Amino acid sequence: MVDKALGGAGLRGQVAGETALCTVGTTGHQLTYRGYGIETLAEKAEFEEVAYLLLRGHLPNVNELQDYKARLKSMRGLPEKLKEVLERMPKDAHPMDVMRTGCSMLGVLETETDFSQQDDRIDRMLALFPEIMCYWYRYSHDGVRIDTLKDDESIAGHFLHMLHDKPPKELHRKAMHASLILYAEHEFNASTFTARVCASTLSDIHSCITGAIGSLRGPLHGGANEMAMAMIEGFDDPDHAEREMLAKLERKEKIMGFGHAIYRESDPRNAVIKRWSERLAEDVGDTRLYPVSVRCEEVMWREKKLFCNADFFHASAYHFMGIPTKLFTPIFVTSRTTGWAAHVKEQRAKNRIIRPSAEYTGPEHAEWVDIQDR
Repeated sequence: MVDKALGGAGLRGQVAGETALCTVGTTGHQLTYRGYGIETLAEKAEFEEVAYLLLRGHLPNVNELQDYKARLKSMRGLPEKLKEVLERMPKDAHPMDVMRTGCSMLGVLETETDFSQQDDRIDRMLALFPEIMCYWYRYSHDGVRIDTLKDDESIAGHFLHMLHDKPPKELHRKAMHASLILYAEHEFNASTFTARVCASTLSDIHSCITGAIGSLRGPLHGGANEMAMAMIEGFDDPDHAEREMLAKLERKEKIMGFGHAIYRESDPRNAVIKRWSERLAEDVGDTRLYPVSVRCEEVMWREKKLFCNADFFHASAYHFMGIPTKLFTPIFVTSRTTGWAAHVKEQRAKNRIIRPSAEYTGPEHAEWVDIQDR
């Protein structure tokens, strides 16, 4: 019999498969990508190095990284028909709907017809997802058709350049590298598991990633950094933040950006992005949002023993780089596509269709009644 507790617990703690890609919440390093601690990767690597690690199985050497970055750069440039679709999407469209539709349309235009094409299709998505995001945003909000074929060497720099019409500060480029690395992979989370279920049916890569984007769109998975931003923007100073946080707790309101389904004592990604938020705050002369965020963290730990997850300080970090709040979760898509796609490749390499069972809770027997007698 299926354990009735499993459904209520959202399958937490249940092993649903094997992966060589990531560990979450285990002893030692709490988060590793193919054995490398997240702290080390965020400090020393560029996002493209981590993408290569996840998708190709090892860290690249100098020549491999140079070739891979050149390959991704060469794959930039939105198809005209995709631009037409993006221009038809209204300003008030949910940005995650834009990303989901953009991915699906790309699958129509550049369909994966054989699994031997998977690396080409994955790298194309990595190159284009920042363009999909920025092209729609700049067209719908600013009325301009941006040139996406800029000469930036990295995905991080390319995104910021398209968004702001100028090459980013080195500090911002490095902060974006760290952010993309922190979000790149996280084991069998909801969106990744969605991608693997889709892959297990031998579906195409664009369908797998589109399904994952759909899962990330839900407020219980993606979007916590957006809600954290909306909250901290409403606080005047740390003391005001503390009063309001205590009132929220008294009202038993859910406060986004704290706690985690797997981690029990801390989220190792938080310390990294918190340091970046502090540096970015100093760079822009912020005296409110970062201190407010720190006070929120202190209150939640003191009152509830709840720690910040990766999303909370991402809110202020992105804000300090001039990134509109509505683009926070689409950035997550750009990053996590590496993890999703790596899991699709892993699922395909040793595939069995993922088809769990359910415990039936309906009536044991129902008597048929003809329609005229119902």
